[in-house]
Amino acid sequence: MSNTLKLRGSLELLKTLLRRISEGGDVKELMEEARVLLKELSPAEIILAEQQLVAEGIDVREIMRVCDLHLELVKDYLRGVELKDVPEGHPLDYLLRENDYIIAQAELLGLYAAQLLKLAGASSTDALKKTLTELQGFLRDLYRKSRLHYRKIQMLIFPYIERRGFDAIPRVLWNKEDGVIRKIRELVDQLNKILAEGSIDSGIIEKIAGDLNWIARELVDIAFREDKILFPTTWILFSEGEWTVVHEIGEEIGYIVEARGEWKPSAKPVYPYEVEANLTPEILEKLPASVKSMVKEVKPDSYRIEKDSDLKLETGFLTEEEVEGIFKALPLEVTYANIDDRIRFYSKSMLSKGFVRTKTIIGRQLYYCHPPRLEALVRQVVKQVKTGEKPYREFWTKQGDRIIRVLITPVTGRDGRIIGALEVVEDLTEIVRNPEEVLKKIVVL
Repeated sequence: MSNTLKLRGSLELLKTLLRRISEGGDVKELMEEARVLLKELSPAEIILAEQQLVAEGIDVREIMRVCDLHLELVKDYLRGVELKDVPEGHPLDYLLRENDYIIAQAELLGLYAAQLLKLAGASSTDALKKTLTELQGFLRDLYRKSRLHYRKIQMLIFPYIERRGFDAIPRVLWNKEDGVIRKIRELVDQLNKILAEGSIDSGIIEKIAGDLNWIARELVDIAFREDKILFPTTWILFSEGEWTVVHEIGEEIGYIVEARGEWKPSAKPVYPYEVEANLTPEILEKLPASVKSMVKEVKPDSYRIEKDSDLKLETGFLTEEEVEGIFKALPLEVTYANIDDRIRFYSKSMLSKGFVRTKTIIGRQLYYCHPPRLEALVRQVVKQVKTGEKPYREFWTKQGDRIIRVLITPVTGRDGRIIGALEVVEDLTEIVRNPEEVLKKIVVL
């Protein structure tokens, strides 16, 4: 039987079941029949079937009951036995459940698409405008949450995969994730424009419905690839120390599903640059078939980023030469005074000049680096930021024809205690004088 005939037959059975439910049939018995039927369809086929049901007048509330049932079943469809022992509260548990959420939202997109096409031909546009407004809010929320999910994958999972030489998986997935995020954002912008103008063309509605269907398919496809390929691979390859890092930073970034259980790792954090890729035959045998096929092309990344002479900073490693070069490359200049208000450091930018400072100010009292008339103000400002009375202070001034912004911020140590104050000087002349030109240059990445 062809896929088309299979889908058509399943669709008719599904419609019959839903009608029997709406007519007061035994819900428990009928939902069990639906469970058997849904097991035969893929997630993408279910979304297509649900859209057709809306178009044929089936109550959306009844379809949503099938959606909920389908979400339970799709977990078995997507997840193999290798992911059955993921403990609650583990970062992979969160990521798997986030995919469940995204799949459910994808199904709702399909229902929205069908609803729009149904309303497009109506004589009154009130219901259509209401649906478009609801869709606008739905897409904004979907954009934020799906982006948060993908950001964790891109920043926390991909670096470990790449370290082991599996570059193709991150490249393909990130490209697909980026594509669907951009399409959601474009659709939100389009809806903003349509609702602001108040003019709704049936052709535009058809295009929006088509875009919604495309987004739904892509979201499901990405979830499928993550659950079937990426996550089983990580579960096999990652050590507890690697998951410790994913766990700690994942909680900082945030999750889109509620917390459940608590996973407490016992291993110390292991970052990607610390991983020594060792793909033994035993490990390779456990990998998903699609990943195994890449092994011949895999070249683990053995680059050593940390050098013996490096300054070991909280967010990386730098040599003294790199530190000086970075400060010169910044489009701003800074002056740092320690807890005793003595100047210990200042920078000089190659791109933007601030106030004149020379090496003779090193060791000088911060207050004496300003005119006497400003000394009381400087003392007050520094005290405010160092005591926590103010998170920072901002001032605007002029130097010749240039417009300068000055920020005074507290500097904290790794334990959170105040260790000094920083003056940040930026030349923002072009931004202040030509805001429209700046807005024209904005590119959404």
